Amino acid sequence: LFLLSENAEKPTYVRFLVSNAAAGSVIGKGGSTITEFQSKSGARIQLSRSHEFFPGTSDRIIMVSGAIDDILKAVELILAKLLDELNIKDNDDAEPRTKVRLIVSNSSCGSIIGKGGATI
Repeated sequence: LFLLSENAEKPTYVRFLVSNAAAGSVIGKGGSTITEFQSKSGARIQLSRSHEFFPGTSDRIIMVSGAIDDILKAVELILAKLLDELNIKDNDDAEPRTKVRLIVSNSSCGSIIGKGGATI
C-alpha cells in the first residue's frame, strides 16, 4: 500500500514484497544493513518475520514509513542493495531478472492508473 499525502512532512508508508533471501540481504548481519539504511534515510524500515508471508505468496513484507522524501531514499537504498546482490549472483547472466511487487490498496488503484490509463 502506497499512501501519498499532500503534505511532504505527513507520515506515510509504502509496502512491498521480497523473497526470504532478499529480506536477509536487507536486514544484514546482526541487523547492520537495515540499521544503516534507517540512519541514512531517516525512514523506519520493518520486515515481516521469517515465517510471516503476504497471503497467497511466499514473499515477506517490507514496510517503509516516515516522511515521503525519507521513504524514497530508503526504497532507493533497499532496491540498490537488492540489485547489487542480484548482480553478484547472476554475474554470468546477460539479462538478470528482478521482480518487485508493490502492494496497493483497491482504493488507491484508480488514482495510480488514472482515467482510461492516463496516469500509468
